[in-house]
Amino acid sequence: MKHVSVIFMTAIFAISLVSFTVDQDWVVPAKDKAIKSPVKATDDNLEEAKLLYSKHCKACHGATGKGDGPKAKSVKGDLGDFSSVAFHAQTDGELFYKIKNGRDDMPNFKKITDEEIWLTVLYVRGLKK
Repeated sequence: MKHVSVIFMTAIFAISLVSFTVDQDWVVPAKDKAIKSPVKATDDNLEEAKLLYSKHCKACHGATGKGDGPKAKSVKGDLGDFSSVAFHAQTDGELFYKIKNGRDDMPNFKKITDEEIWLTVLYVRGLKK
C-alpha cells in the first residue's frame, strides 16, 4: 500500500508541474473585451499607426505580424500571427487590453497614450492574410 501511495503522490506532483508550466490562454476581462475602438481608419491615422507599430512592435512581431522580427528568437512564448483568423476573431477591446497590459515577455505599453494603443490596434487589424 505504501508503494501505491508513493506512485500516486508522484503522479499528482507530475501533473501539477505540467499544468503549472503549460501556457494558459490570455484571459481578458469581459468589460475590456466589449470596448470598441474610437479610432477611425483615416489616411493620417493609418500613417501614424504604421509608425507606432514600427517603433514598438516590429522588432518582435515582424513587418507583417508573423512573429518573425529580429528580436523574435530571444522572446519566450508564442508571438502569434497577426494575419491569422484566430487573431482577427478577437475584439478590439481584447487587442487593446493585451497591448496595454502585456504579459510574460510582452511588455506593457502603459507608457504610450490610449489613442496610440488604439492606433496600433487599427494597424494590426490591417495585417490579414
